[in-house]
Order: sequence, then structure tokens, then C-alpha cells
Amino acid sequence: MDDAVLKTATETAWTVYRARHPDVEVSDSRRCLLERHLVRRREERESDAEELASFGIAYLHRLSSDEC
Repeated sequence: MDDAVLKTATETAWTVYRARHPDVEVSDSRRCLLERHLVRRREERESDAEELASFGIAYLHRLSSDEC
């Protein structure tokens, strides 16, 4: 998988999450956590951008506010 797939997945997941949570700033620390999570997922198994984005969205929804 190339970096373009990872970037697309990250952008998609972050855009969807922020659309559902308009109070979250663009530079929120959750974005960094999301990126790290998706890099690990990519290393664990081959995924396309859509599947990776869905993993990312689910991950963001599981984060508690004190983890951020």
C-alpha cells in the first residue's frame, strides 16, 4: 500500500468525524492519534483507502475525551 492510500483514508476519516463533531478543531490531537492508528492497521493487514477510513472512523468514535 502506498502513502497516497493512507493519506486518503486519514483525510476521509477525519472529515467524516469532524462533520459529526463540529466542535472538534482541525488541529485537534485526535488527528495525530488517528494517523498513528491507521499506520499500525496498514502494517497489520493490506486494506484499501475505504476500508482503512472506516477503521479510522470507528477508532475515533471509541476514543474517550481524556485520551486526547
